[in-house]
Amino acid sequence: MPNKVEVQTRQIRLTERIEEYVSKKAGNLDHYLPAIEEARVELAHHKAARDAKDRNVAQVTVFGKGFTLRSEERADEALAAFDKALDNMQRQIERYKGKKYHNRGDGRSAAEVVLEDIIDEETGELSPLFAKRKKFILYPMTEDEAVVQMRNLGHDNFFIFYNAETSKINVLYRRRNGSYGLIEPELG
Repeated sequence: MPNKVEVQTRQIRLTERIEEYVSKKAGNLDHYLPAIEEARVELAHHKAARDAKDRNVAQVTVFGKGFTLRSEERADEALAAFDKALDNMQRQIERYKGKKYHNRGDGRSAAEVVLEDIIDEETGELSPLFAKRKKFILYPMTEDEAVVQMRNLGHDNFFIFYNAETSKINVLYRRRNGSYGLIEPELG
């Protein structure tokens, strides 16, 4: 039985043909992994994208008991982006099945499966879960100073800093379109 499929669009008119195509293809994902309960597909059009090949974005997210898998792809047409995202999702499902799904039938916990993944095959000893730890001193700075510092250090993706204006640790990151984003964590 096909899983439940939810189709959402932004800046794209959802025609019956598109909805039927997407629902049929995404509904068949449970053939690859029967534990999939629901699939969400979001199709969006970004007029402001620099490259025409990046204007249509398809995001496929599948949910099951104890897992969530997500794939996002871009293309010049919405359905082409969806097809690419679906192919990527099928690869993710195969990886997930290889690491987690098949190993669960033998009564082992998820922690035991993860431990198996980090045992060094040559020595038989546990590999460290974290391959590298890094400590550094945070100096108070403004958001503008953080952008300058990020560029000077050559950090392309993100930069962690202590925001002097809010007295909190923030994460500055570069967005796909070249602009910057700021993460301001809050304790829950």
